[in-house]
Amino acid sequence: MQNIIITILAIKFAIGMIYGFIIDFCIRLKNKSKEENKIVDICEEEHCHCEKGILKSAIKHTINVFIYIFILTLLINIIVDMVGEDTLKNVMQGASIFEPIIAALIGLIPNCASSVIITELYLSEIITFGSLIAGLLVNAGAGILMLFRINKNIKENIKIVALLYILGMATGIVINLIGISI
Repeated sequence: MQNIIITILAIKFAIGMIYGFIIDFCIRLKNKSKEENKIVDICEEEHCHCEKGILKSAIKHTINVFIYIFILTLLINIIVDMVGEDTLKNVMQGASIFEPIIAALIGLIPNCASSVIITELYLSEIITFGSLIAGLLVNAGAGILMLFRINKNIKENIKIVALLYILGMATGIVINLIGISI
């Protein structure tokens, strides 16, 4: 069991790193100018007065982020609990070809519960390895919540999430077509 988890983490890490380098390369080709420092924008929006001291502003940022993530995670947990893991398992059992597509959608749930559900489905042999990877690649935990909180450009956020979904789903489909399994 431990070897399976380490292998899955290594695969997710390697694929994520490869995609990260490719995306970074494409962005650098497109935007030849340097990125501006966005931390100043965050500090101004939060009214934390970072220039007056790092400790006080760090505590304020941490509290604001904690409250934001706590409230949204609570709401997401309530929704996932209402839908139920059994419902997700039933949907996935009859999905066959569409497994990576559905697993990637489940992976978009900004919570670790989606990773746990997807992993349990794989270990129970309900979904394929490709579907597991699709769901886990897409899952960014609370990262998506923070993206939408900090970056006010909704179109850009949607593009980022769509790219994340498409890459995860496509990778899962390719893995299933090739027949890779562990």
